[in-house]
Amino acid sequence: MATTVRGGLIQTSNVIPPTADTSKMSEADIKKELEKIKEAMLQKNIALTEQAAKKGVQVLCYQELFNGPYFCAEHHTRWYDFAEPVPGPTVERMREVAKKHGMVLVVPVYELAMTGVYYNTAAVIDADGKYLGIYRKNHIPYVHPGFYEKFYFKPGNLGYPVFHTAVGTIGVYICYDRHFPEGARILGLHGAWIIFNPSATIAGVSKYIWELEQPAHAVANGYYVGAINRVGTEPPWNWGNFYGTSYFCNPRGKIIAKGSEDKDEVVVADLDLDMVKEVRDAWQFYRDRRPDTYDDLVKQLP
Repeated sequence: MATTVRGGLIQTSNVIPPTADTSKMSEADIKKELEKIKEAMLQKNIALTEQAAKKGVQVLCYQELFNGPYFCAEHHTRWYDFAEPVPGPTVERMREVAKKHGMVLVVPVYELAMTGVYYNTAAVIDADGKYLGIYRKNHIPYVHPGFYEKFYFKPGNLGYPVFHTAVGTIGVYICYDRHFPEGARILGLHGAWIIFNPSATIAGVSKYIWELEQPAHAVANGYYVGAINRVGTEPPWNWGNFYGTSYFCNPRGKIIAKGSEDKDEVVVADLDLDMVKEVRDAWQFYRDRRPDTYDDLVKQLP
């Protein structure tokens, strides 16, 4: 395993706005539009992956639900047809991309687990194109205009797996998961050295803590975090501005690379993995944990 790994994050805007009023569209036309949206976003992200490869990126993560708009902004059953098995068409395609560039990929998609059962999922693909497994988003936010996630996603049932890749051990948690330190800690306890958090968040909701929480997770657990957010305002909903500023922070909590607020781009950083051991040896948080005193954390309180 290399001592220094070059990591990349892709932030981007949606390409094709979905039709606002589908009442006059046939089911076939709705499905055709969804496939068109998905293909446009795949092409855009594959092109940005080519840019990442030219910059020497070895491990790359895309944004939450990367192959479409953040459709949770509306409450509509049409998006169930956007889901697909994992592995399935999108992941199989991205396996070829990973193999072509010798790059580890974290690929967040809308997963169809079985008829009527859907998850917000990220697939992990190794640098040789091997499919390693998935993480399913564990925390699904409240139902509120613009955040209809409980309508679309079942809470994850796979816990907090880590993945042994060509660049080292990585973990994933998705968007709203970042507000819960318990999952971040478990990923560290499971051996992750690099964590990716693909997200979709808008100004006015959580921007003031965007650069606080995840550096805090990095410090508390002695690992790198790559935080990804999309950019732009997505019609037809136009319910908020995705403010980008995707970033990497190191195990000391310092942001070492950050994207713009409004541009499609690849954010790149060199991750010195020796720093993980250095920080963990200096701050012995794992040694000094007191799990024997934490029983209340797994009780329904109050």
